Amino acid sequence: MLCPTARPEHATELAGTAIAGGADLILAAGGDGTVNEVLNGMAGSAVPLAILPSGTANVLACEVGLPHNPLRAAALMPQLEPRRIALGRITHSTGAPRHFALMAGAGLDAAILTRVSQKIKNATGKLAYYVAGFSLLGRPLHPLVVTVGDRRIETLFALTSRVRNYGGDLTIASAASLLGDDFEVVTFAGRTTWRYPFYLTGALAGKATSLPGVNSIRTRRLTLASANGSAVFTQVDGELAGSLPATIEIVPDALTLLLPPQFLARAR
Repeated sequence: MLCPTARPEHATELAGTAIAGGADLILAAGGDGTVNEVLNGMAGSAVPLAILPSGTANVLACEVGLPHNPLRAAALMPQLEPRRIALGRITHSTGAPRHFALMAGAGLDAAILTRVSQKIKNATGKLAYYVAGFSLLGRPLHPLVVTVGDRRIETLFALTSRVRNYGGDLTIASAASLLGDDFEVVTFAGRTTWRYPFYLTGALAGKATSLPGVNSIRTRRLTLASANGSAVFTQVDGELAGSLPATIEIVPDALTLLLPPQFLARAR
């Protein structure tokens, strides 16, 4: 059954309804935001999820090696293998918890999303995010505090990731694994945005976590809070999600995802 979405979060409702109606497979056609909505209607169920990638970047498709073209991806469906994976879950002080397959960011990358021009995005795709990012150079950002166990880190940007790929072009969390049961949390030193072009060059080369000022931590749970009480926004799988404070934790054995055998072989 073909079920087009009509509004934000509609895909979550559609997925939940399909599962309640006895569906034995759900295919999500769209970008990472659409896939995120679908998996939020599926988390905890045994029904497998397959993706037909489209959208601006589709980080999940890049991560697992699926073609960005949905027709080419559809042709590979008979080869895909089911794997049970963990999901992340972010809980803000207000609103319902939200699951994610890829990442949750707080600070800089969420601030960039608030400045992305839809007109530029429609015309240029991913370039719109770079334009928005460089527009923040020299502008003040509110710091946040990441707490992992007894470790406390102040930063302008914290990425909690389940995948290596970031935005389709960058590698930030180089030790993250979609098949693992933890996150890689990456934080960046600096009280201004002027250091971030340096960090960007490292991410383009896939060496971000080896740069001075970059910290990488493996964990299953962390908390995030504004360092000065000002509003600090979060994003989940590339969509704005809320504002701090928030708790992020792993939910084991949460989703069955259909994956290419080549990706599974590389991940062993």
